[in-house]
Amino acid sequence: MASIAIIGLGYVGLVYGAAFADLGNQVVGVDIDADKVARLQRGGIPIYEPGLDELIRRNRETGRLRFTTRYEEAVPEAEFVFICVGTPSTLDGDADMRAVRAAALSIGQNLRGHTIVVNKSTMPIGSGDLVTALIEQVKPADATFAVVSNPEFLREGSAVYDVFHPSRIVLGAEDRQAAERVADLYRVLQAPILITDRRSAEMIKYASNAILATRISFINEIAQICEQLGADVTVVAKGMGYDPRIGPLFLEAGIGFGGSCFPKDVRALMSMAEQAGCHPQLLHAVLEINQDQRRRFVRKLQELLGDLHGKRIALWGLAFKQDTDDIRESPAIDILRMLLQRGAEVRAYDPAAMPHAAAVVPEASYVSDAYEAVIDADALLIATPWNEFKQADLARVRTLMRQPVLLDGRNIYDPAEARRLGFTYVGVGRGV
Repeated sequence: MASIAIIGLGYVGLVYGAAFADLGNQVVGVDIDADKVARLQRGGIPIYEPGLDELIRRNRETGRLRFTTRYEEAVPEAEFVFICVGTPSTLDGDADMRAVRAAALSIGQNLRGHTIVVNKSTMPIGSGDLVTALIEQVKPADATFAVVSNPEFLREGSAVYDVFHPSRIVLGAEDRQAAERVADLYRVLQAPILITDRRSAEMIKYASNAILATRISFINEIAQICEQLGADVTVVAKGMGYDPRIGPLFLEAGIGFGGSCFPKDVRALMSMAEQAGCHPQLLHAVLEINQDQRRRFVRKLQELLGDLHGKRIALWGLAFKQDTDDIRESPAIDILRMLLQRGAEVRAYDPAAMPHAAAVVPEASYVSDAYEAVIDADALLIATPWNEFKQADLARVRTLMRQPVLLDGRNIYDPAEARRLGFTYVGVGRGV
């Protein structure tokens, strides 16, 4: 059993903190947001993530997991301190490292004995050196430490599953013994463990997210071609995916990727490459195609309805993906804003993300269920592939709408069936 401090209680910190506690460790979570910590101490959960509430509840009740705003309550007794704070994009695409810097200094000031500091946040290449230097500046003279890079590969919406079933554990360190000690925390999960240098470990995370984002933008570009040449991208992707050299994952055409990782990490990798004198043409194209998918989706609606001013549009989905309430960089939010800018009256529904959406786009109407959104609508737009939408009664939807126009931005419906029910159906890359 190890004593662990988790710095930052967002998606990554909460999930890993609860998971480490569930594996039998003593875990203290630290966050400077007093309201968030108070909510967690009362048993509340500040994010929507399937299975996380039960995981946190179980480990709070056993006493293995607790929360505080005070570094001095968590760091001095910890054998391992995981930095899990946010690194959002700056205006020029770099990673904003202010939270990491503040965390490193606070950790350093509170070190006692020997501590292994683990960079779990996605940080630019060389951040292990930065954190080492910051801690060295402020630590007590008799305290010793090592810094290990340990990037996370969680998927929002399935993060609890992912943390217990990792595809691999990546550890980067200049101190092999420190890396082995971190590896010991994970061995029970029986995943492949790769120990390398810190900079390579940091790059693995960026390169992994960049190739996944590239696959999405690639299939979206193929979808554009399919529309013009009369092919169906869903069938094309299926045929491609049977090739073991390609595989089926991340080949779903739609309105593009979003969330807190792919856009931010591709931009950060571009910025690092440019600062190093490289010319990341492919990464630029990945982001350009991704943004264009959203604009194309709205243009398709305009081609069907003409001027959108005064049109009533139903929007199903606001989160960037299903099974999360996260709207960061969500394609749905961009589309919602474009519709409102064109004078449309939008009624939106999402099973989890409406409070967050209403805070950033208050001028839209948010309704209590999917069917209420489509009443007297001139068009229905699918922006997030929630199972609730996949299982909707489209015959009922058809009777509630003023005009039976259905734009399926996630290709969740069968075009022939939708048309049989009387819809004017338009998907993404379904030219047949």
